[in-house]
Amino acid sequence: MKDLYQERIMDHYRSTRNRGTLETPSFSSGSYNPSCGDAIAFQGIIKDGTVERVVFEGKGCILSHAAASMLADHVRGMGCGEVLALGTADMRKLIGIEVGPTRMKCVLLPLEALQEGVKNMHVLRQAQDERGRRG
Repeated sequence: MKDLYQERIMDHYRSTRNRGTLETPSFSSGSYNPSCGDAIAFQGIIKDGTVERVVFEGKGCILSHAAASMLADHVRGMGCGEVLALGTADMRKLIGIEVGPTRMKCVLLPLEALQEGVKNMHVLRQAQDERGRRG
């Protein structure tokens, strides 16, 4: 079973899904791991509180790129709250293999970047709504 998950990771690395940029994203965000040099940046489109599309760019190891590709697939159709509620256990399940603490940072980097963008967009929307109610 472990070989199946390793092949899935390699497939997402070799044939990365969701790589690119968007012309008019709802959010853009990125995260960097200084201990290994991995960097991942996400852009996404959110409509009515639901993730419609997510893409990423970056540099780094197989695990960070595969995790970013898998995560972008995984969150499509999720609500913002669901994305923000994802954690380490969800990423472990998504990649399907056990990794040590150092490599886990590579797996979590895409989640950190994505959640930062969704959170910032959510806060901005709340502020805009509040101004609209007052104005």
